[in-house]
Amino acid sequence: MQTKSNICIFASSCDYLEDIYYKEASNLGTLLGRNGFNMVYGGSKLGLMWACAGALKNAGGKLYGVMPEKLNDFGVSASICDEFYLTTGMRERKAKMDELSDGVIALPGGFGTLEEICEIIVQKQLGYNNKPIVFLNTNSFYGKLFAFFEDIINQKFANKKAKDLYYLASTPEDAINYLVNYDVTKRQFNKEELYTR
Repeated sequence: MQTKSNICIFASSCDYLEDIYYKEASNLGTLLGRNGFNMVYGGSKLGLMWACAGALKNAGGKLYGVMPEKLNDFGVSASICDEFYLTTGMRERKAKMDELSDGVIALPGGFGTLEEICEIIVQKQLGYNNKPIVFLNTNSFYGKLFAFFEDIINQKFANKKAKDLYYLASTPEDAINYLVNYDVTKRQFNKEELYTR
């Protein structure tokens, strides 16, 4: 990928997690900024998304915040965003984040994070995008999910090539390396393989 690409970050908005999650989110933000990446995220001043956003901003990156009106009314929006977009709802928010981003990283998160990243995976599978999709496996958080992904594939609910759609990064440095070396011209999935096993 070229530098100055916009990376969408999906992550927890919780402020009560173990310290390691905030530390690694901050490390990722710093590395993104230092490597010339900007960040698209939910626009809040909460949780892992905020730890990552603040660190990226301090490292010279640009922040694009996208938030539904209902959440903005709660007073959780971040004032440091270079550009801030309000949407009518969550579906419109995801569409805007997708529009603004060239790649995606999922930090540890809850149901919202899983819903967001899985939609991007399906879009890539169907050929609507060819973005790098990364899960940051801090504290082995995504281990059980990836075991479930393996089960989905092994039982033929998904094509065996589905493994090529996403990447499990063990560290922030690993995630950055994957982004930097990702070839956007190479398709990980083609339509002939979509319905074959």
